[in-house]
Amino acid sequence: APLDPVARACLRLLADGDADGARDAAYALANPGTVVSPLTEHAGRVHWRPGGGTADPAADPLDVTELGLQYRPFSQLDLLNTVTRATRVQGRLLLVGRLVLPAHALPDRPEVTATLVLTCRDQPGRRLVLPADDIRYAKDALVWRACADLTRLLGARGVGDRVWDPALTVTAGGETLTTPLFAEPETVRPAGALRARPRLGRLTGDTWQPYVTAHHRLAVCLLGRRRPARLAEKVLHYATHFRPARALRRRLAAVAARRRRLAGQAVKARVYRTLLLRLPVRKGQVVYEAHMGKQYGDSPRAIHEEATRRGLPLRPVWSYADGPDGFPGDARLVRRWSWPYLWALARAQYWVDNQGFPHALDKPRHTTYLQTWHGSAYKRMGFDEARVKTQNDPQRRRLQRAVDRFDHFLIRAPHDADTLGRAYRLDPDKLLPTGYPRNDRLVAAREQHAPRPPLAAALGIPDDRQVVLYAPTFRGGPGHKDAELPLDVRRFAEEFGSTHVLLVRSHYMERAALPATEPGTVHDVSGHHDVSELLQLADVLVTDYSSIMFDYALLDRPLIHFAPDLDAYTADRGSYFDLRERAGGPVVDTQDELHEVLARLDEADPHWQAARARFAEEFGAYDTGGAAAAVVDTLFAAHTPRRRPRPCPATRRRPAERTGT
Repeated sequence: APLDPVARACLRLLADGDADGARDAAYALANPGTVVSPLTEHAGRVHWRPGGGTADPAADPLDVTELGLQYRPFSQLDLLNTVTRATRVQGRLLLVGRLVLPAHALPDRPEVTATLVLTCRDQPGRRLVLPADDIRYAKDALVWRACADLTRLLGARGVGDRVWDPALTVTAGGETLTTPLFAEPETVRPAGALRARPRLGRLTGDTWQPYVTAHHRLAVCLLGRRRPARLAEKVLHYATHFRPARALRRRLAAVAARRRRLAGQAVKARVYRTLLLRLPVRKGQVVYEAHMGKQYGDSPRAIHEEATRRGLPLRPVWSYADGPDGFPGDARLVRRWSWPYLWALARAQYWVDNQGFPHALDKPRHTTYLQTWHGSAYKRMGFDEARVKTQNDPQRRRLQRAVDRFDHFLIRAPHDADTLGRAYRLDPDKLLPTGYPRNDRLVAAREQHAPRPPLAAALGIPDDRQVVLYAPTFRGGPGHKDAELPLDVRRFAEEFGSTHVLLVRSHYMERAALPATEPGTVHDVSGHHDVSELLQLADVLVTDYSSIMFDYALLDRPLIHFAPDLDAYTADRGSYFDLRERAGGPVVDTQDELHEVLARLDEADPHWQAARARFAEEFGAYDTGGAAAAVVDTLFAAHTPRRRPRPCPATRRRPAERTGT
């Protein structure tokens, strides 16, 4: 495997005998993304230091163009800020430092200001902010100077706030950057010790001692050097380490462990089954969930918005997994697996989700469960999976109990009944052939030729750029770790960045770390809740075998399957049909083929229109644009007000006319 660019540079610097440069490069290896040298550009390439550049960029060990650091603005750079001098002046700590400044960071040399910020390590909300005495431009750096009177200004209590971490905040050209202070022990040693006056008295400490951490960061620690503080430290150590104190700590640890067990899912599920399921129903309460609480979107969102638009007398509750940002303000929000979440599920009249509420939670007898599902099946699902077939009987029964909770299951074509319906052993009477409510917007966008959604302006996408949405499927990495995308995003941006904008949507169960590219060429939209809006925005969809292909086909726009591992994946997981034979667009195995298809898409796409239409009809026959309305009519029929017939004018009662006498 090729070496990392920073590793290549480090080896070259060692070979050149540049000890300081190699040390800085080693720091960059330990802290990926840190800029430790004044990068220079030559012939469109970025080099570690001035004077770089060869006829063959690939052979230049100091060429670091592929890191993409040249595309990051000043506020998003991680710059090495080195303390070059630390000393004590009239009882104050004097620091002088040098902040590396790449040539592209502040090319116009705007006015620059700086502040020294000391943050309490144990209480990050506590900070001391001091203006720097001086900061100015040097040849390839910003040189700064700051003086801190720790004795007078750093008002530590002495307990719980003994360590403080200094950093430098620099503001220039409307951008702000905060960097920690890198230091060597021999540089900090001349600072010595400074007098301390903690608020709780000198028994808690009497000296501020600057030191260098194991990660070569400057820090300041409160120590007890004089006799009262040393005596107090010994007494405290004895009080916390003799036998009764150790026994007390063990008891407290046991209590904390018990509290953690009581807050665990197993205990909560037991309480839910034995107590909460006895609660009475709350009429009209609907608990919505999308992708296990990770998003506010998909078909549950479309159903919620349709019911809200009609003004139905419902009590909507939405669950969230990580945080409530982006979830609706007109609904009650509960965290997944919290006690309010369990309470809401136990009392709800309706459950609506697209993947499955926790298997350990039984459905109350008074609850109707609508399973909207999250996509038609290409890969084998449920009891058709080889993994499930090899499970033991209790595991299969647990899956069966989970799907037996469904009262309704949405399908969008006969294909779903033949695959998902059979794979999950669903009663045919439970299948609702309404289509997916989330796709109503796609059908409307196709028929009305709607303009680009507002998201285009929010992302700053020019009107003359084609939007390519790249949305690969979940590949089942352990622990939901960072996913390695099959697509070389940087190469795509270099070849198509002038005419296309790439939107990357990783699967909600994975994270994709994107490389730095030229601004405006690539956007990570993985955190965007509404995938339907992304599909409306896209002029082209690039996916592999993700179920998103079935939805996008409804728009009748170019669809490309980039699936280098298609054969290996289908051999491992199994599939319900041959994608190469029935795809609605070209299936390519390499990025070279993908780029070739994109380059001549205008002339090649008309040949795929008939196949795309067949693909959309086969897998989305029931997606006609009225799914949300049909689902609301079916599910919430008891809450839909009946329209009273309007009496005709001839039969209206009129007040009797008075007659005179």
